[in-house]
Formats: sequence, C-alpha cells, structure tokens
Amino acid sequence: MTEGENHKIIILAAPSGAGKTTIKSRLLANMPNKLSFSISAATRKIRVGEQDGVDYFFISEEDFKNKIDHNQFVEWEMVYPGAYYGTTVAEIKRIWNEQKTPILDIDVQGAMRVKELYGEKAISIFILPPSLDVLKNRLEKRGTDNEVQIKTRIEKAAKEITFSKKFDHIVLNDDLNKASEQVKILVIDFLS
Repeated sequence: MTEGENHKIIILAAPSGAGKTTIKSRLLANMPNKLSFSISAATRKIRVGEQDGVDYFFISEEDFKNKIDHNQFVEWEMVYPGAYYGTTVAEIKRIWNEQKTPILDIDVQGAMRVKELYGEKAISIFILPPSLDVLKNRLEKRGTDNEVQIKTRIEKAAKEITFSKKFDHIVLNDDLNKASEQVKILVIDFLS
C-alpha cells in the first residue's frame, strides 16, 4: 500500500479490558482535527450498544475471507475461533484522505504486522493492565462475557502481555487519567 510522506499510523493494543478503548476515545476527543478512529472489520455478532460502521464494520465470514483473497486488509487475524478482525486498506486511505492520522485499536498480532509494514511511520503503544487479577475483575464488571469467555480472554491476555516488549512504548494503566495523559503525550510527540 502506498503512503504519503506525512502519512502516519497510531497503533494501540492491549488485552481485552485493559482500558484501550477508553484511552482511544479520550485521545480522539482531545485531538479531533488530527486523529480519526480506524474502524475494523469483524465477523463476530454485534453487541448491545454497538453500531455497524461506527464500532466495527460487521461482515460475514465469507465476505471477510473474500477480502483476504483480494488483499484488501492491512492486517487481519482470527482472534478467537470463527471471529475474524482486520483493518482494511480502504479505511486507512479514507482517513489519510481526510488529512488525519488513523488510530488502530487492534490485537497484538495485528499491531506487530502493521508496525512491520510501516516501520517508523507507525507508533505502537501497548496498554498494560496492573495485573491479570485486575483485568479479570474489569471483565467481570463489564458484564459482556460469560465465565468461559472471561477465562479465554485472561489466557489470551497472559500471552499478549509477553509481546508487550516488542512495542515502541508500554503504558501501565493502573490510573486511567494518568495512562490517558501518557498516551496523549506520546502521540503528540510522534505527530510533531
């Protein structure tokens, strides 16, 4: 995928429940003229409160695989069995055409793929939860997953945390305001 001289990408990755979505939302609210959320494509079912084309582009597995076959993804991953997620080339280009920088809120494997693809044009930030116990409590309070799903997410989180050292920056989210501010400073510095 071609990129302009000023085309940059911000990558946020974290285990589910680490606070990445809240930090991303705060970043977007603070810098609406510079940043835009890159909406990922997903094959999972839409959750209560989510909107197609806002939170994700919810598509069928068949449509997703067709896009893979036609190289329409910057990155994609089967995150959980039967649940594919990916960042489309079209979505990145849409944001660049608006003269903004895309924020990718993606899984660890996808983040590493995008960083490899864009090198210095991308900044990768890993949001680290204080502990797996804290993460488990956050997931339980969120109330969107059953016990089995939470156990799966915690096991996945333990693996994802081992990759954190491969990111440009690690931000510990033991205080949401402090973590949000740290990420904002990193992004401002990267964009200047």
